[in-house]
Amino acid sequence: MIAAASRRGAELTRRLLAFARKQPLEPRETDVNALIVNAQKLFRPALGEQVEVEVSLDEHAWPALVDPTQLTTALLNLAVNSRDAMPKGGKLTLETRNVALDETYTHSHAEAAPGDYVMIAVSDTGSGIPAAIRDKIFDPFFSTKGVGKGTGLGLSMVYGFVKQSGGQIDVYSEEGLGTSIKLYLPRASAPEEVAEAAAPSLIEGGMETILVVEDDALVRRSVTTQIISVGSGAEALEVVERGDSFDLLFTDVIMPGSINGRELADEVLKRRPGMKVLFTSGYTEDAIFHHGRLDPGVLLLAKPYSKAEIARMIRHALTTG
Repeated sequence: MIAAASRRGAELTRRLLAFARKQPLEPRETDVNALIVNAQKLFRPALGEQVEVEVSLDEHAWPALVDPTQLTTALLNLAVNSRDAMPKGGKLTLETRNVALDETYTHSHAEAAPGDYVMIAVSDTGSGIPAAIRDKIFDPFFSTKGVGKGTGLGLSMVYGFVKQSGGQIDVYSEEGLGTSIKLYLPRASAPEEVAEAAAPSLIEGGMETILVVEDDALVRRSVTTQIISVGSGAEALEVVERGDSFDLLFTDVIMPGSINGRELADEVLKRRPGMKVLFTSGYTEDAIFHHGRLDPGVLLLAKPYSKAEIARMIRHALTTG
């Protein structure tokens, strides 16, 4: 009994050190795609047969500078949380993507630094996180599970590990629809030839008007300058009904209220056939398609996005959407 209590105490201390960003890490160049493929073997016994696991890996994903053992543990923690949010079963999606975070993103995220990151997204089709507790989920000992069903340190350990690794973590969730947690891990290296190839091409400007529909006021302000912007689908339809002119509908997919982005686009297209539409969401493309909220072939810009990414996608939507 003394030995068992000591092990529990050691585990508790380890998790607290992880949250405090004081655990010993051994970061090295890590192939995140290979790590995720191997980690699936750990996921299956923990998740059970009722949870379907789907993997969508970017074959060109950069290596990350991270402790691979701790990353595996973090992904397992996230997978178990997703399982608990899907008691009747569902789908867990694991994705990788290369991301460049710019100053627009870092201004609204404390401690984040601009640069190249490897993004790992863990998305589920579970119950979602209520808005009232969304900003508490990384707090030590915070848990919505019953007594004896968790220490409340799993997510705080993931948070501390990512921050100590020089990365960033974002959470997107909608009650009743699911949750997507994105880990941004520093790129291990950036060869000059790759950087040159990835340099953005000149984006042609224009004089079009864009209707932005986004329920998050902070996101809305970061997107808009001299653009029509509203906070809900109902407000957007009011803009359409009063005859305001615009060339592109740029809308969040999931919004509170009686009409979501997909339904809004359908209503706008009924009134203005041929209207160009660009969707945005905190969920990744694979996750949101599998949730059944968008049809294949539509244009989707995943959050967070840089100035260059939103400019490129808006121009693409206006030209070909």
